[in-house]
Amino acid sequence: MKDYLVKALAYDGLVRAYAVSATEAVAEAQQRHDTWNTASAALGRALVGGLLLGATLKGDDKMTVKIQGDGPAGAIVVDSNGHGDVKGYIKNPHLSLPLNPQGKIDVRGAVGTQGMFTVIKDLGLKEPFSGQTPLVSGELGEDFTYYLAVSEQVPSAVGLSVLVDTDDSIKTAGGFMIQIMPGADDQIIEAIETALKETPRISTLLDEGKKPEDILKGLLPDTNVDILETSPVQFKCDCTKEKFAEAIIALGPDEIQAMIDEDHGAEAVCAFCNNKYQYTEEELTALKAEAGGAK
Repeated sequence: MKDYLVKALAYDGLVRAYAVSATEAVAEAQQRHDTWNTASAALGRALVGGLLLGATLKGDDKMTVKIQGDGPAGAIVVDSNGHGDVKGYIKNPHLSLPLNPQGKIDVRGAVGTQGMFTVIKDLGLKEPFSGQTPLVSGELGEDFTYYLAVSEQVPSAVGLSVLVDTDDSIKTAGGFMIQIMPGADDQIIEAIETALKETPRISTLLDEGKKPEDILKGLLPDTNVDILETSPVQFKCDCTKEKFAEAIIALGPDEIQAMIDEDHGAEAVCAFCNNKYQYTEEELTALKAEAGGAK
């Protein structure tokens, strides 16, 4: 099943809901960063969460989610936008912890339970919007939920799930986000809470062949789920050799000359996608000239 996200309304518009299948996107991230199973689950959940938050943006608007916990995974950074593009990285990709007491991958042990959850939105305005909340779980679904409730004042439920195969490849990945609008009564909230408790992990449902639409219908009982939009999502990085050249120019002529003298060239590696860009001595000399240094 190709990756895609659905947006929906339920309970006469009093509930806004999103569900995404993101197996291919998370699998590409796993391959690019060579993540081991625990790191794959942690990064994968963050990528799915980034796609769900990104679905609330318009077009070229973009956001960054930074998860900085006290666990061995280190920082996790995810960028997404209103077009369904997502990219991200985890500081320690080679992380494989013992299973937790429930027999599941120990994402909490990887991320940690102390730290900060930060969202920065670039909405094309003069200043980006920034919101920050403390980590409350380390499982990440609860951390996205807490951020939305506290920083954006939207009562929400977020579920993020990644099924990692025995060879560290990604079997399935996906998630949901349900948001309660003003005016929803306790009966609606109780029905959704009950469904949330009874619903298996999203990755399990996807592995059984369920689609995002099916998942939403199961999470929103006794109502018509009105699918508003279906859109593709994908792992996509916008790095280029030209962008890295601009960063090299910003280092200044002395630093560039040091690259020429010591290394006779340079290699830039994108943190988000691991693409590598090579610069010869001649190219560095030209960049040094642009930086204000004599040839």
